[in-house]
Amino acid sequence: MQLDLSSDQEFFRETTARFLEDLVPVATVRALIDDPQGFDDDYWRRGAELGWTSLLVDEAHGGGSISGDGLADLTVIAHEFGAHAAPGPLLPTNLVAGALSAVSGDGHADVIAGLLDGSGVATWAYAERRPHDHLGEVTLTIRPDGDDLVLDGVKRPVESGGRADHLLVTGRTGDGLTQVLVPVGTAGLTVRPLSGVDLTRRFSEVTFDSVRVPRSALVGELGGAADQVELQLQQAVVIGTSESVGAMQAGFDITLEWVFDRYSFGRPLASYQAIKHRMAEMKVWLEAGHGLSDLATAAVSARSPEAAVVVSAAKAYVGDNGAELLQECVQLHGGIGVTFEHDMHLFLRRQAVNRMLYGTPTEHRVRITSIMSSQEVAA
Repeated sequence: MQLDLSSDQEFFRETTARFLEDLVPVATVRALIDDPQGFDDDYWRRGAELGWTSLLVDEAHGGGSISGDGLADLTVIAHEFGAHAAPGPLLPTNLVAGALSAVSGDGHADVIAGLLDGSGVATWAYAERRPHDHLGEVTLTIRPDGDDLVLDGVKRPVESGGRADHLLVTGRTGDGLTQVLVPVGTAGLTVRPLSGVDLTRRFSEVTFDSVRVPRSALVGELGGAADQVELQLQQAVVIGTSESVGAMQAGFDITLEWVFDRYSFGRPLASYQAIKHRMAEMKVWLEAGHGLSDLATAAVSARSPEAAVVVSAAKAYVGDNGAELLQECVQLHGGIGVTFEHDMHLFLRRQAVNRMLYGTPTEHRVRITSIMSSQEVAA
């Protein structure tokens, strides 16, 4: 995170950092490994009071940003979440709140209000299970039936699916995409928890077996949600990438301190040329990750025509090099680095999960190639 922060943004960042240090220190994060939902409801409500869930929501619906650029403000918080391996459905709740605010008028005002005050949790059901787990592939169907819409298919993984009150479901209607807001507990909807490596984030597989909702559940137009889905995907990648860079920064800082404090043959590790070279290379990855993350955020906020390519470039770079950086951090700690008692694995786990969500680095490189090839043909 190397945005040129305003004084208000810096205060927001510092407040969030202190809040996370006080309420979810490392000991608490470790204790949450056995918690079914991975975070405490009161903690989440208090975070919402700080403004964590309002940044992508317009003022007409009770939201608002710190700087006028809600996505940039949100990436500041996401960076702190990564740097503290913090719990809570920051990404999915903000995506759903922003989507409802952008396209639904007052149709889902009560749901938005619950997300803003932290009493409610919602998540985006977008990705699908194998063999339909490729980036952008949507096979769940949403078909009109009189005054209702009927959903059939499976979504996986769905973050906080077991805790969410509502699911924003992306499905296919003919050749177009449709989004609907489905209350958890609707007949025909089944949520099955999945195992994962992150200590505090929980994911589920959600099955829709002839799930029937009224047309008032529509978020946007029937078959006309492609642009909104693309925006949500870009926002999700930007938020996740910012969080991963926060984890990279925390891991690097811990390791830098370690190589100066740890002595070998009477000398600090940092004095050895091989260690200097490895730390320098890691620093390059880290700074480039910061820069690409910031560039992607600015592109999405500005609705730049190049946003899709820039976002995918950031995701691919941080996904691959972030994993390499944190693995190096583990190795430089020696045996202690692979123990559960050391903190390093918390950041490695967070980055590893983020690397796979909303498209792998390979899938995003393919996406870049596809976009640029289509632009060349059009030209």
